[in-house]
Amino acid sequence: MESKSHWDRQYASRPAEAVSWYQPHATRSLELIGRVAPGHDARVIDVGGGASTLVDDLLASGTWHVTVLDISATALQVARQRLGADASRVRWIEADITQVQLEPAAYDVWHDRAVFHFLTDPADRAAYVAQVRRAVRPGGHVIVAAFGPEGPQQCSGLPVVRYGPGELHAQFGGQFELLEHVAEQHRTPAGAIQQFVYCHCLLH
Repeated sequence: MESKSHWDRQYASRPAEAVSWYQPHATRSLELIGRVAPGHDARVIDVGGGASTLVDDLLASGTWHVTVLDISATALQVARQRLGADASRVRWIEADITQVQLEPAAYDVWHDRAVFHFLTDPADRAAYVAQVRRAVRPGGHVIVAAFGPEGPQQCSGLPVVRYGPGELHAQFGGQFELLEHVAEQHRTPAGAIQQFVYCHCLLH
């Protein structure tokens, strides 16, 4: 994983609405999460959530137990300030997902649209998958998006790994049952089109 300082600089140097991965609303993610966690008691973690507006819409939909994890304190502060008083309803974790120790079986839904494609080192990917196995309860849902085969080869000045649905699922292994996969053509604030692939798995 790149250093915390790299990501703090990314968010300190420009508004959150100007970063390439910005979405006014994370519509695809909300749809996938809402389908598997319609109840108020679902425990959802947004990994690499940073300044994403997903947390706003999860809270607005009535989700009570939301955790946002990001390596960048600057990104998390952007989200806290935007939410105002509602920020107290969220658990915020500033950490590197490949190193933090999350509680076992703590989450019903794991969501990541921002991290996995940056893990170019196989050891980091293995550490990430181990975190998922530990932190998601058996029978829980794992929703991970990464750049697709036609996506960019770099993002924020860093190399990325691009995946087709089968390749992305293969990184997680047989304990993860692939329920569905969808593609998304994301338009960046600058007008570029980036291909994302979402895989939704059930953890056995």
